[in-house]
Amino acid sequence: MHDLAAGVARFQRDVLPEKKELFARLAAHHAPHTLFIGCSDARVVPELITGCEPGDLFVVRTAGNLVPPYSPGADGVAASIEYAVGVLGVREIVVCGHSACGAMTALAHGHDLSGSPAVADWLRLADASVARTATAGDVPALVRQNVLAQLATLATHPSVARALAERRVTLRGWVFDIGTGRVEDVRTSGSPVSHVA
Repeated sequence: MHDLAAGVARFQRDVLPEKKELFARLAAHHAPHTLFIGCSDARVVPELITGCEPGDLFVVRTAGNLVPPYSPGADGVAASIEYAVGVLGVREIVVCGHSACGAMTALAHGHDLSGSPAVADWLRLADASVARTATAGDVPALVRQNVLAQLATLATHPSVARALAERRVTLRGWVFDIGTGRVEDVRTSGSPVSHVA
């Protein structure tokens, strides 16, 4: 088991001194360029995948990289989206799915989730993605359809709709392959992503 306290000590001893100026600047200034909505899966680390520094990405992670449709009321995902777009002024929003996603695998194969009712309720947000996937059991196709569906759902959020209308934000849909490290842009027919703009 990883010793988290030892990890903090290594960070303070080895990393922090090398990035002293960066963290001093970040202590007083928060201006990420991208809202990155990814899966909670521990194998998908947005800053590692994109080569970003602390402060570059505003990250929201949910099971299955799902985005609930906008509705009034308390919602942590909606609040994070609104803050990133309306207050921080991010210029890009990336929705990133990934290979071997447990959430999408459960849906594609019809796993019994009755023992995990909160998970089952949450994954209902992907019902449209399942319906749009031509072949039952095709996890990679479902992952792609889900990314596209979540991009559409983002447009139901007023802050995103305004930013899109004013051309202040760009939406991107990615799929990260854990085994190869390849990142595909699902909005341009699976072309590889070469950089984060």
